[in-house]
Amino acid sequence: MSNPDALVLMGCPEVPVQMSLVLYLSGALRDKGVDVFIAGNPAALNLARVADRKRCYLGRLIELERTIADIVEGRRYFGICFAFAHNDAGITYAATVRALLPESKFFLIIFGRNAEELAGTVDFDAEKIVERAVHNPLGLRKKIDGVLAWAV
Repeated sequence: MSNPDALVLMGCPEVPVQMSLVLYLSGALRDKGVDVFIAGNPAALNLARVADRKRCYLGRLIELERTIADIVEGRRYFGICFAFAHNDAGITYAATVRALLPESKFFLIIFGRNAEELAGTVDFDAEKIVERAVHNPLGLRKKIDGVLAWAV
């Protein structure tokens, strides 16, 4: 399958760079003809809805728990996943989704003040994209562009 469905897994919306990068990544994937599903907690999803009110960039928005249930129950499969994480909880959710999607291309975007340290705690198979980004998304965007050039 050349353009599988993609899951963009948002972490806690506490760190500012995440939302701009979710919008950017979703738009870039959609430009490549990929159907994009964005999962997150209700607060993160509401931030996304407000940021892209006309849905120019976002794909379908679904709550994280529903996404996990859909995968477990076989209602949904994603050939590619980009998981955002800036804390231990984000890594845990990413590990859960990774375990549920063992055949998928899996990219873990680790960001925030302690990105390098957090990346060292990852003990599951994932292509890591790591940047100490909090307010400025440009360095992380460049790394995401590098991955998009060959991953999709």
